[in-house]
Amino acid sequence: MAHDLIEKLREACGRENVVTHPHQLRTYESDGLLRYRVTPRAVVLPGSAEEVQKVLRACHEAEVPWVARGSGTGLSGGALPVEEGIVISVNRMNRVLEVDLPNQRMVVEPGVTNLDVSKAAGPTHFYPPDPSSQIVCSIGGNVAENAGGAHCFKYGFTTNYVTGLELVLPDGELIELGGKELDRPGYDLLGAFVGSEGTLGIATKITVRIVPVPEAVRTLVAFFEHTSNAGRVVSDIVAAGIVPGAIEMMDSLAIEAAEGATHAGYPSDAGAALVVELDGSEAECEHRFKEVEKLCEGNGATSIRVAQDEDERQLIWKARKAAFAAMGRVSTHYYVQDGVIPRTRLSEVLERIDELSKEYGMPVANVFHAGDGNLHPLVCYDGHTEGEAERAEELSGKILTACVEAGGSITGEHGVGYDKKRYMPRMFEEPDFDAFQRLRCAFDPAGMANPGKVMPTPRLCGEVPGPYRQHPLEAAGIAERF
Repeated sequence: MAHDLIEKLREACGRENVVTHPHQLRTYESDGLLRYRVTPRAVVLPGSAEEVQKVLRACHEAEVPWVARGSGTGLSGGALPVEEGIVISVNRMNRVLEVDLPNQRMVVEPGVTNLDVSKAAGPTHFYPPDPSSQIVCSIGGNVAENAGGAHCFKYGFTTNYVTGLELVLPDGELIELGGKELDRPGYDLLGAFVGSEGTLGIATKITVRIVPVPEAVRTLVAFFEHTSNAGRVVSDIVAAGIVPGAIEMMDSLAIEAAEGATHAGYPSDAGAALVVELDGSEAECEHRFKEVEKLCEGNGATSIRVAQDEDERQLIWKARKAAFAAMGRVSTHYYVQDGVIPRTRLSEVLERIDELSKEYGMPVANVFHAGDGNLHPLVCYDGHTEGEAERAEELSGKILTACVEAGGSITGEHGVGYDKKRYMPRMFEEPDFDAFQRLRCAFDPAGMANPGKVMPTPRLCGEVPGPYRQHPLEAAGIAERF
C-alpha cells in the first residue's frame, strides 16, 4: 500500500517533487524544535492547489496520516513528522497572486515568506505581523500558528489580518472561507482555522489585509541596571495612554549574545534593554516620544539611544531580532520557551524564572514582547551531558506553570504543537477538550491531519459504524479509542 501511495504522489506532483531517499528525508525530520525527530515515509512538494487535492485524496484513500510544513521554523514541534506518515511541504507554492492596494488586500500562496508579503505591498503599505524569523518563515506557517511578532502590541496577530482562505480539507475537497471583506455573517470558521496548527486542512490561497505605512516612525533603546526598572517603564507607558508600535525587552544575557553577533552598540554591562518604537502622525510621534524618554529617565535609565536615521533604527532592531539565533554564542544548546502573562505580573514572573535558573544551575536569557506580556525565556544547557536536555525541558515546563499561575497562557505565538500538548490540562478541562475534538472532527473525521499534536491525548472521531476495526492511528500508537 505504501508503494502504491508513493506512486500516486509521484503521478500527482512529478517524480522530482517526491522525496524518499533516507538522506534527503533527514532535512524534514524536525522543525525549529530539534529536541524531537521523526523520519517520515516520504515528503511531497505540490506546486498548486490541484496537486494538494490529489495528494490529500491519495492519503485519505490509503488512510495514511500527513503533516503540512512551511519553512520549518516553528518552535513547538508543530511540523514534526508522523512515523510512516507523509510530510506535505508547500515551499513551491510561493507566488504573490494579487496586490490590491486600493482595497488594502493581498492574495498569496502559503509558501511566500512573511517578509516578501511586506515587500510586495511596499513602499506605501506593509503587513504588520512580523515574527523574528520573518526573513524565512512562510505565511502558511504563520496562519497555522497564528504568528505574532514585535509589532503585535499595537497591530495584532495573524488572525487580525487574514480575511479569506482557499483550503483543501483532509479528504481532498477544496473550499473557501471568507474573502476580501472583513467579517462575513455566520460562524467564524476562518477564525477557527487560523491557529489550528495544521489539524484542519491545508491553506492554498491566503487573502491578507495590509495597512498604509505610517507617516513617521521613532525608535529608541533605553538601558537599565535591571529588568524591573524596564518593566516599570512599560507599565508607565501603557498607563499614560501611549500605544507604541512595539515594546521589546532583553535581559543582560540576551544583550551579551545579541551584541556579540550584531555589534549594534548595546553596552555590555547593561542589565536590561528596552526598545520602544512609536509610529503614526509626525506630530503625535514627536509629542509622545518625549513622554517616553521622560518615563525612561524617571525609572533610572542609565542611557538612552535614539535612532537618528533608518540605518540606525535597523541596527537597533537587528540586535533584538538576532537574539534567538545569537544565543548559540553563549550556550551550545538552548531551549526556547513561549508563555504569556498579564503585563502587571512581569516583575514577579521574571523573579520566579531567576529562582528556577539558580535552582537548576542553568542560565536563562529573557527576550520578550513586553507590551503584551509575551515571554521568550531561553534555557541554556549542555546537550553533550547526559540528562541535561531533560532537565532543561523540566525547567521550561516550570516556567510555563509560573505563567499559568500568574493568570497567563502556555503559548503566545509559537503554538502548542507536539512540545506543549502535555501542558494543555493546566489551562483546560475535559469538556473543553471534547469541544476542541468535535471541531477538529468536523474538518477531519478520519483524523489524518497532523495527528498527535495540540491535544494532550490523541483521540479518534467517534466510533466507526459496524463491527470494530482497528484505525490506522490506533495501530501506530498515535491515538486511542474511548
